[in-house]
Amino acid sequence: MNEPKNLLYPQKWLAKSSTGEQVASELRLHIISGVIESGTILSENKLAAEFAVSRSPIRDALRMLASENLIRLERMGAVVLGLTDKEIEEIYDVRLLIETFVFERLLKIETADLTMELSKIVEMMKVAIKYHDADEFSYQDLLFHETIIRSVEHSYILMIWNNLKPVMEGLILLSMRMRFKEKYEDFPRIVKNHELYIEAIQAKDRKLMVQSLHDNFDDVQGKVEDLWRSQQILIKGVEQQND
Repeated sequence: MNEPKNLLYPQKWLAKSSTGEQVASELRLHIISGVIESGTILSENKLAAEFAVSRSPIRDALRMLASENLIRLERMGAVVLGLTDKEIEEIYDVRLLIETFVFERLLKIETADLTMELSKIVEMMKVAIKYHDADEFSYQDLLFHETIIRSVEHSYILMIWNNLKPVMEGLILLSMRMRFKEKYEDFPRIVKNHELYIEAIQAKDRKLMVQSLHDNFDDVQGKVEDLWRSQQILIKGVEQQND
């Protein structure tokens, strides 16, 4: 696949992805960011030309995005639906429900290996902060929470998480890129919140678990605001490139 202009999705994350997944990843981030606005008509032919691929992977990509309710499929293309602030908050609601359930399961199982793995991920998050690497921090942040979810080996919870993950990944990536630019001083607090997760799991302390969930998820409104700000910057940047 040739690279179209204005790439937003980290190319290093696509090494094992199919062509359709690569197209979907890029389109998804353009839609979530608002660069591709709600109501935009996506043409299979135009997308195939832009990405220099056949229409088959384009169809695959559009089916993926339709399953995430980001677009509505039409004949020979799709209409962009986008995400509202309410939908973003609902996504975080589902994530909170998942992690609350998982924490309850963690009270009943051995977690030494899990906490060791989580501690390693936190160290990678610190390295990403040191080198101002928002994309790597986003990757490690998502990995941290996915590692917790996978640890309880609940197939249906994992299925829900996997369905949620692509859009969640885009939200986290855009939010962290904005924070690295404008709220860099906030990252020690974010890391401390993740360390509190680990402490709660180690202690098997339900009250501490509740506190760690609040410390992480009460910040959702900030994520919505960050996303809105990132949309304005990205749209202006694209407009300037096209002038």
